[in-house]
Amino acid sequence: MMDNVKSLARTAILCFVLLFVSLGTGPRADAQSIIRDAEIEAILRDYTNPLIEAAGLIANDVKIYLISDPSLNAFVANGQRIHLFTGLIIATETPGQLKGVIAHETAHIAAGHGVLRARDARIASRPGLVSIGLGILAIAAGAPDAGAALIASSQQFNMLNFFTHTRVQEATADQMAVDFLSAIGESSIGLIEFFEKFRYQQVLSEARRYPYFRSHPLASDRIRSLRQRAEETGLLDVPDSAADIRQLEIMQAKLIGFLEPPARVYQKYPRSDLSETARYARAISAMQSTDITAALLEIESLIADFPDNPYYHELKGQILFESGRADESVAPLEEANRLLPNQPLLLISYARSLIARNQPMDTIRGEQALRDALIFENDNAFGWSQLAIALEQQGLRAEAQLATAEAGFHVGDYARAHIFASRALSDLPTNTTDARRAADIRNATDPALPENEQFWRRR
Repeated sequence: MMDNVKSLARTAILCFVLLFVSLGTGPRADAQSIIRDAEIEAILRDYTNPLIEAAGLIANDVKIYLISDPSLNAFVANGQRIHLFTGLIIATETPGQLKGVIAHETAHIAAGHGVLRARDARIASRPGLVSIGLGILAIAAGAPDAGAALIASSQQFNMLNFFTHTRVQEATADQMAVDFLSAIGESSIGLIEFFEKFRYQQVLSEARRYPYFRSHPLASDRIRSLRQRAEETGLLDVPDSAADIRQLEIMQAKLIGFLEPPARVYQKYPRSDLSETARYARAISAMQSTDITAALLEIESLIADFPDNPYYHELKGQILFESGRADESVAPLEEANRLLPNQPLLLISYARSLIARNQPMDTIRGEQALRDALIFENDNAFGWSQLAIALEQQGLRAEAQLATAEAGFHVGDYARAHIFASRALSDLPTNTTDARRAADIRNATDPALPENEQFWRRR
């Protein structure tokens, strides 16, 4: 009997701990795939940077992550980091709706709600702990059904108490979002529309509700207050700009092309649709389906109409590279970099094609492109892994091992980072920048050092 009680207690406490982590930090971004795309990231920056600056924050300090997940969700976690799900971008109907959500999440950062939510989660857990304790006592007293019910109800107690504490934060973020949008001369109608569009979520069960509305519960009085504040700005009727509309359509076409099955793509973008976004989506979908002829026809038609668009040249290079035509992929990627210099993701793609082509001087040119990219994104693990290939091809084994250690370190593979940093250090000339960096990585990832115990435990 007591073994069952202990088992139930352990299970209940584990459930509580998991709930606390979820409430305090939001969903884990590392549990999903992070998408890197130069064009989408640039558009999101165009949308977000003015709002960040209106909030009194520094744009470069706020990171934006695009999560490949069909769920409708967005959250702030781990400091000044905004996470946007692909499902949210696809579901929004206007730029104003997406900007409204971004403004709301920016408000959470500006108001320091991340720290407050961790505190609120601890406070909210107290009724749940009482319920767990009563449940364990009930089981021990011979009432297992009642005890199990009390333990099961602990999560609901925690959720209800947590939302009591965070309701004020959500209302505050709404009001601040309106202020930020007004400061850049834009309407808040998109945020209101977004909330009203998904108001029905409030009547759904917790399991069926979109993740965003589990942590951002809607209420009629909240929407009324938001509308009243928005009306006071006098900007409610300001329309979305044509440029913003096109940018949203481009993002949606690109995400649907990459993430949705061809039937879904061609349903939304039939061959009879000759618009820019439709051809873009079909080109990407055809590439994903290895229909290279169709993919090239679509992208070449776009390049003919928009020869100065670097992202169309980038996609042509990607289509050629992924179809095994690395030699042909170099020229369009070179053109993409000419049109948009110093873009790290474009530089890395260009370097990858050069390294694969491997004609005279290609490896050296590829190495230089990678080093340029890593100036802008020193934590790009794929860039470091490509640099390792380029260095190995030149016979620079120790430098290649250091680059491999960097790649491992930046994806959290600390065992690999430690091994390759140690190997590099044994062969690199002493008292050089590379040797010092290898020593730093080796020491930071050494599991035998007591100061790294927590570092390894977080893996």
